[in-house]
Amino acid sequence: MDKIIMVTGATAGFGRATAKKFAVNGYRIIITGRRKERLAELENELKGDNAEVLALSFDVRNKVEVDKAVGSLSGDWKNIDILVNNAGLAVGLSHIDKGDTDDWDRMLDTNVKGLLYVTRAVVPLMAERGSGHVFNISSIAGKDVYENGNVYCASKFAVDALSKAMRIDLLSHGIRVTNIAPGMAETEFSVVRFKGDRERADAVYKGVKALAAEDIADVIYFCAALPPHVCINDLVITPTQQAGVNNLVRK
Repeated sequence: MDKIIMVTGATAGFGRATAKKFAVNGYRIIITGRRKERLAELENELKGDNAEVLALSFDVRNKVEVDKAVGSLSGDWKNIDILVNNAGLAVGLSHIDKGDTDDWDRMLDTNVKGLLYVTRAVVPLMAERGSGHVFNISSIAGKDVYENGNVYCASKFAVDALSKAMRIDLLSHGIRVTNIAPGMAETEFSVVRFKGDRERADAVYKGVKALAAEDIADVIYFCAALPPHVCINDLVITPTQQAGVNNLVRK
């Protein structure tokens, strides 16, 4: 298969699982991330499985780095068929009157502006060819708001809105846009949110069979494998024990 997928935030969680899923199915993979060592580890792992891989290390928050990295693509690597805007995070969990504005900046710069920078750099390459598929990784926090979620929820509501806007704006170019909104998933998410406090992070998932990164990768692959005339616009995915951001049963 000659199809190419580009995955941001590929060094962990949904991004890593997605890169591996598409690699074993014959895709050529562009993996991106800030953590060079992890990126190199994944590159070697994928190449060990005979996948064709290109690793680009940059921070999605830095427009200059994004443009330079995408601009460095040559030959067939420019023919990106699928873009997975996965890079994102939650930092902190507090009422808005006690929020850390540095945390707010980090979330908005990554989850919203970073997604926009990468999309702006990659989508014109798709538009030139009249085809492509963009996946934006949002969250059920982009559908409803929970206490202490304030700015994180706002950033994911923005992703949800941008997915709808992209679908409209890119319609004439034949580019599909799919918004993926996962519920509780056990990845590095909570460790990052609680700034390395593993005990507090583990408590989030106590008594719950949470989603795994591979579950989301499977869903992305399913959507991507549908016929070109079919677009899954929006998918909300939760563990069976969760019905919404404020509805969870622990066992």
